[in-house]
Amino acid sequence: MLLQAPTIIDLFSRRIDADGPKPALGIKRGGKYQWLTWNDVATDVRRLASALAGLGTEPGERIAHISENRYEWILTDLAIQLVRAVHVPIQPTLAGPQIAWQLRHCGCRTVLFSGPHQAAKLIELSLPLPLGEGRGEGLAIRQSEATATVLPPGIQFFTYDDCDHGARPRGALTDQLPANPAPSLKITPFATLLERGNPADGLRLEKIALEQTTPSSLTTILYTSGTTGEPKGVMLTQGNLANNSCQTIEASGYIPDLLRLNFLPLSHIFARTCDLYCWLVEGSRLALAESRETVLADCRAVHPQSLNGVPYFYDKVYRKLCAEGKQNTPGALLAELGGAIERCCAGGAALPDYLHDYFHAQGVLLLQGYGLSESSPVISLSTPDHHRRGSCGRPIPGIEVKIAADGEILTRGPHVMPGYYKNEQATHDVIHDGWLATGDIGRQDADGFLYITGRKKEILVTLGGKNIAPVYLESLLTEDPLILQAMIIGDGKPYLSALIVPNFDTLKIEQQKLGLSDPSLKDLPLKEALTHAKIISLYRSHINDRLQNVSPHEQVGQFCLLDQPFTIESGLLTPKLSLRRQQISHHYSTEIAALYNIKKC
Repeated sequence: MLLQAPTIIDLFSRRIDADGPKPALGIKRGGKYQWLTWNDVATDVRRLASALAGLGTEPGERIAHISENRYEWILTDLAIQLVRAVHVPIQPTLAGPQIAWQLRHCGCRTVLFSGPHQAAKLIELSLPLPLGEGRGEGLAIRQSEATATVLPPGIQFFTYDDCDHGARPRGALTDQLPANPAPSLKITPFATLLERGNPADGLRLEKIALEQTTPSSLTTILYTSGTTGEPKGVMLTQGNLANNSCQTIEASGYIPDLLRLNFLPLSHIFARTCDLYCWLVEGSRLALAESRETVLADCRAVHPQSLNGVPYFYDKVYRKLCAEGKQNTPGALLAELGGAIERCCAGGAALPDYLHDYFHAQGVLLLQGYGLSESSPVISLSTPDHHRRGSCGRPIPGIEVKIAADGEILTRGPHVMPGYYKNEQATHDVIHDGWLATGDIGRQDADGFLYITGRKKEILVTLGGKNIAPVYLESLLTEDPLILQAMIIGDGKPYLSALIVPNFDTLKIEQQKLGLSDPSLKDLPLKEALTHAKIISLYRSHINDRLQNVSPHEQVGQFCLLDQPFTIESGLLTPKLSLRRQQISHHYSTEIAALYNIKKC
């Protein structure tokens, strides 16, 4: 049964009343999926809400949360809403100082986190660091930056998985710490917290929340990962999230008894709205992937009908089939995704045309949508009945879209955030008369289909005054089997250059082929192979082929082959896998300077 409601709390309560005994959530335990009913989920959510209330949690209080996807993530999100607090999910891939900054900024006094990996980061930030002879320069730097890099006082921490409280933090400072550092934070097991709760009391809190929560009630603060600048806290309300999830289902079409598989981070609004809250709206079954690495195995285990993913995931599936020589085998793609897929949705980045074409040729619908954290997130959506190559669909019901004079996409409606937390200037910069400036450049055709052509801040202007949209050129380059990642450079330069991350598996095959005519290449180590004339020539040929249909000023003049990919862990990708252009440019400043024959000072 499809639901419509003004708040997420209302959606949750109505779903339990409507479907209590039905299977709701699939979780992998002991290597097999087990299904919990809606009543099972409700009991645990209400128990946790009661426990949080027992901590003295007040309405409007911020509760931070640092965890990968798991059952407890969903419990925590819904329980925080039942006590009318504000959920602040923090990306679990962030470094300790980044986490500390967000904890300080949101002003929380309760933090729930997943386990030892996060504990190690938190413990390091809680260690006393008195300056003294022989303590080292690194510690002096941290002492001087204490307000930005240490945990704020007075926070209570709860861990889902048991932690060794005596575990030493990892990193360069480890050898300079005392033999038995005493962390100043107290970590309590989540199970202990949960034991304090009572489902009956949680139901009482739920009824109060239903009466006192309105669509304007603040529900969450999401810190932008951003490619530049300080993070901003996107505030989203109950109305933002409930309306967006309801209208997303209305636009995409209701499928009774749909089975979804979630693998995108729930700490991102894409998965949170389009997997978690849409699950409440439609009463579907939701299975949680065990990890990012097991998604395809999980597909084969649960046979999902719907997947939400970023283009990077779909590209990995395509490249896997290519590496196995199965890309043209009828039904191979469907089988790889579990055999029951009815539609895949792509968001978070532009979907390359080659992926759209490949999936559709294989009989698997791959539909592109568009949105951002500030819009809850869905602005437009392609549907099975209305989709076009290269387009991210039409605006969902109740949402307005227009294109500004400079090409920027503007949107207005119930999905637009009230603003950035504690940042009136940043809010004023992007919202005018209710219209949110997305920062994306695009166009709309006569039928209302929206096309994204670039990022306003990512437009490059060459020395010759040519405006270049790098994302489009990068998408063309990464269509090539030899190219895994690419970043275009050229702002204020006489020509474009590119940093190219090879697809190392494909390159190895090509290297062996070239080695038949040039034995010196056959067993050459990767770093040396990347500077070999024949490998350079191979990539030059492929780059030229990929860019043969773009204008002369959009051609890549010089390029550099890198021996390491851009990753989240290295700080060169955002958690949603967008390029951190400034960080990449800084990290590879020597290589970039060489592309323009500039001596680095």
